[in-house]
Amino acid sequence: MNCFGSPPGEDVPPPRSRRSTNNMAANSATPPSDRRFLIFFDFDETIVNESSDDVVVQAAPGQNLPAWLKDTYRPGHYNEYMQRVLAYMAEKGVTESAIRSVIEKIPASPGMLALFQFLRHRPPQDFEVVLVSDANIFFIESWLRRVGASQLFVKIFTNPATFDKDGQLVLRPFHSHSCLRCPENMCKQVILRDYVMRRTQERGRPFHRVFYVGDGANDFCPSLILGPRDTAFARRGYPMHRLITEIHEARPGEFKAVTVPWASGDDVVERLRKHAEEKL
Repeated sequence: MNCFGSPPGEDVPPPRSRRSTNNMAANSATPPSDRRFLIFFDFDETIVNESSDDVVVQAAPGQNLPAWLKDTYRPGHYNEYMQRVLAYMAEKGVTESAIRSVIEKIPASPGMLALFQFLRHRPPQDFEVVLVSDANIFFIESWLRRVGASQLFVKIFTNPATFDKDGQLVLRPFHSHSCLRCPENMCKQVILRDYVMRRTQERGRPFHRVFYVGDGANDFCPSLILGPRDTAFARRGYPMHRLITEIHEARPGEFKAVTVPWASGDDVVERLRKHAEEKL
């Protein structure tokens, strides 16, 4: 699959992370079928205000990586690069608890915990909440448990990561795909398309609206398949917002979803409340 044919290599090189079907699920049971809305969240620089891949380096000796390791990064292969980073950290004696400790300290993005509170206290038939991230399951679950938000998400789609007998966090790619826009280990458009299709079949009807909350270039790709009743919440001034603005200017009408830039989760709450209160 070619997600609208953009050239490869749009990843952000280290030391910044990429802003750029297997199923790692928070809950393997089929979600309820009475939800009116489906909302997807990215993790890095969306739910949390930093990149978890950048933050984990704080647990490394000297809170830094050697130049020879940084130089092994290749555009489009960030997952492979992080596999080497985690192997290096294990060789240097960095423990599971040390990694968990730095991840748990990542601050939430402005207003994000208030957004979670809003979703948690809505009537149960309103929102089905899904997380899709190119981070990894250990980072995400560690952070969500710390803030008490694990139960909010019915599914988590992310890269598998488990500690082996030697104490190394072993990272693996989520899936393979043929999208030229996305890193080789994950295309969020594929995940979004397949999940919406499957849930529509299970429910026997489509969701009333689909929402996507993100920030990076790899969040732009899934937003391309949203329809005119759906909403792309793009973090203001980040790559997703910039790419949506560019496509609106270059090819008017091609991007179908309503675009709502956000600086705080409060901006998202305002729009979600409006839709939740509308008459169907």
